Amino acid sequence: MDCLEAIFTRRSIRHFLKKPVEEEKVLKAIEAGHWAPSGLNNQPWRFIIVEREDLKEELSKLTHYGRIIKEASNLIVVFLDNNSSYHREKDIQAIGACIQNILLALHAQGIGAVWIGEILKNREAVESLLKAKEGWELMAVIALGYPKKEGKSTRKDLKEVIGGWYK
Repeated sequence: MDCLEAIFTRRSIRHFLKKPVEEEKVLKAIEAGHWAPSGLNNQPWRFIIVEREDLKEELSKLTHYGRIIKEASNLIVVFLDNNSSYHREKDIQAIGACIQNILLALHAQGIGAVWIGEILKNREAVESLLKAKEGWELMAVIALGYPKKEGKSTRKDLKEVIGGWYK
């Protein structure tokens, strides 16, 4: 799958088959995330991968989207390592790029995923439950698995989002 095809066909997937995702596919997606750009190449992202059902059950209680977390084969929990941060806003933008790379890499491998940000309301509880290292701050949870059904999405016309073009 080429890059543009991946971008234009990726959708948020919220329903998964009861089929485990191969470890090498999860690691390949994280590797793609790890290649995202970051200021000063500080690579401020850190990850915890969750497969254990008991941990998914506990995490599911910390978000309105608990069903998605319980149904997912794996979770990639993404953190900002404040110990390696040099500029908070730039590092958070880098983590957004990292997450997008992960989502695209999963999609290119036939794996569905959704980025869950709503769980941030319980950031400290997630960090405690997963025994995140000192200085690691929760940024998102990516729920992933083999898609049960395709996602749907639409986009505004480009004329609605381009506010000017100075030639």
